[in-house]
Amino acid sequence: MRDPNNPCLFCNINESGLADENLLAYASYDTYPVSELHCLIIPKRHVKDYFELSTDEVIACNKLIKKIKESILLKDPLVKGFNIGTNAGKSAGQSVFHCHIHLIPRREGDVENPQGGVRSVIPLKQHYKRKS
Repeated sequence: MRDPNNPCLFCNINESGLADENLLAYASYDTYPVSELHCLIIPKRHVKDYFELSTDEVIACNKLIKKIKESILLKDPLVKGFNIGTNAGKSAGQSVFHCHIHLIPRREGDVENPQGGVRSVIPLKQHYKRKS
C-alpha cells in the first residue's frame, strides 16, 4: 500500500485529480468520499495544515470552496447543505500531512439525525440538548 505522504500525494495535482484551480489552490474530488461530490480544496504550496496557510492562501482556498459549492449545487439539486472541515494533526485524524479542506455535500435524509454536524468527530458529543 502506497504511503500518501511519501511522496506527498497532494503535491502532485495530476495524481490527485483536478476539478478546478486558482493561482494558489486547487480542488480535487475525494478518492474516499463521505458523500457524492465530496471535494478537497488543497493549497498548491506544501504546508502541513490549515494553520500554516498564508492569508493569501486562505483567501484562495475560500474562493475555491465557494466556487465548487456552486458547481456542486448545479450538478445535484438534491444537495441542501454542506459540511466544511479540515483535520490538523494526527490526533485530529489527519492522515495526509499536506493541508486540505473537505467540502462535503449533504442531502436530506443522508443520516437519521444530522444535529451537531461536525461535532460528530467525537460521536458522543454530536447530539445535545439546549439548556433552557
